[in-house]
Amino acid sequence: MANNKFIQVSSFKFQVSALLLLIFVSGCGYNLQDTRQPKGISIPSLAIPLMTSPSSDIGFEGDFTMMIRQEFVSHSQVPLVSKDQAAMVLIGRVVDIKTEALSYKITDGTFEVTTSRWLKIKLAAKLLDRTTGKVIWNDDKMEEKASFAVSPDPLRTSYNQRRATKMIAKLLAERIYLKTMERF
Repeated sequence: MANNKFIQVSSFKFQVSALLLLIFVSGCGYNLQDTRQPKGISIPSLAIPLMTSPSSDIGFEGDFTMMIRQEFVSHSQVPLVSKDQAAMVLIGRVVDIKTEALSYKITDGTFEVTTSRWLKIKLAAKLLDRTTGKVIWNDDKMEEKASFAVSPDPLRTSYNQRRATKMIAKLLAERIYLKTMERF
């Protein structure tokens, strides 16, 4: 008799497991999509020209442009071409760059020395259909921030700020990619 109950329980567990597997496999309203192709639009080719910026740092615009291009090259199958050959153009410009003190150290009880700072960058970007002139998406309030250490050595501080800039560029590149490919 006990053996018969074990068979009934095992059979019930098997039926429940099979039902759950069937529900999961049948879809549940979700479907997988190849994220290497844009969702909802066709992008036969894309140009990502050099970003503009109010910064006086040499290479600043190149860092941002390189990060965005790298995001598309590594995650999509959309070919990157020159602006005059592209069906779509991704235009971006850095609108604002700020640094703000994050933490201080008091020396000799009288002077405050900044030990770390926030770097905040605001970016405006849009995807433009070059053939029709239609703006596919536009976001002029993309903003990210990162902290960096301030050192008594100005070269070290500059290096730390450059690393923070690249971190922000990477975060913004990911957001631009998602806006273009995933449409959110």
